[in-house]
Amino acid sequence: MTAPRLVTDRLVLRPWRPDGDADVAAAYDLYRREEVVRFLGATPQVDASPEVTRDRLVRYVQRSAEEPDGLGVLAIEADGRAIGTALLTRLPDGDGVQTDDVEVGWHLHPDHWGHGYATEAARALLEHGFATLGLAEIHAVAYADNHPSLAVMQRIGMTRQGSTDRWYGVTMDWWRAARP
Repeated sequence: MTAPRLVTDRLVLRPWRPDGDADVAAAYDLYRREEVVRFLGATPQVDASPEVTRDRLVRYVQRSAEEPDGLGVLAIEADGRAIGTALLTRLPDGDGVQTDDVEVGWHLHPDHWGHGYATEAARALLEHGFATLGLAEIHAVAYADNHPSLAVMQRIGMTRQGSTDRWYGVTMDWWRAARP
């Protein structure tokens, strides 16, 4: 299916380009960092090489192609270069099987933390999910000690639902937003 391309005041959210050296280099600089990947998945692991990152981006593009139209894993672009990842995708259960529950999420390069980019990207994805796709609710999950992501969830109007191990096979804080 087709992943969205969304434009905000400062950002472009667009599909990753695994065949483009600039995207691979930007993504490698993001996912080679322990401070970024430590909150990703049940067994966080940094990307060991640009080739590993290229494979990651190929998986992101494939995952987007498997999603219903309008969902996907996207590059966050600012000033013409990729600075992170934003996603509006179906959440996997503990066995990795995609559920019907939709998640909003983000991973940004540390050089771009604290500038409001995650909040801006997440708001655009929520608006897209509710207004364009007609979703009734969107979820977000984060480890309890991932305070920056929890703050973004609060800023974008999500409500904490408690802790859950319903998705990804790990216990995380669960937040939810309902269509306005």
